[in-house]
Amino acid sequence: MSRAYPAAPRVGIGVVLLRGDEVLLIRRGRKPALGAWSLPGGAQELGETAEAAARRELREETGLEAGALVLAAHVDSIHRDAAQRIEFHYTILDFAGLYQGGEAVAGDDVTDIAWVRAAEFDRYELWSEARRVIGIARRLLVVT
Repeated sequence: MSRAYPAAPRVGIGVVLLRGDEVLLIRRGRKPALGAWSLPGGAQELGETAEAAARRELREETGLEAGALVLAAHVDSIHRDAAQRIEFHYTILDFAGLYQGGEAVAGDDVTDIAWVRAAEFDRYELWSEARRVIGIARRLLVVT
């Protein structure tokens, strides 16, 4: 099923994976947001729970596992083409969890992975909504 020019929004799933004072970021390997740094995640599949989708996407994109997950926030990601038509529309449910294991390896539609401290977010040109969700995740998981 094509994700471009949808008839209705799609459900996207994101994961804020924390390890001490670092958060896991990935560089997107395809549209939307090709080449941008963001949180790992992707589309939920039919018959899949939101949490199962979060764990699958994290594993597929990074090879990593999270401990317990908590729903942290939602984000509306709407991308328009040059003619202002909606090319992509995701309602993203972002989960937060602590790193549990695995070796970080870029997989699926990811070209790079980085563990990043908040002071480095500008260097990665991290979207304001991703920064907001990371802040919520840190408060929910009581990570300073």
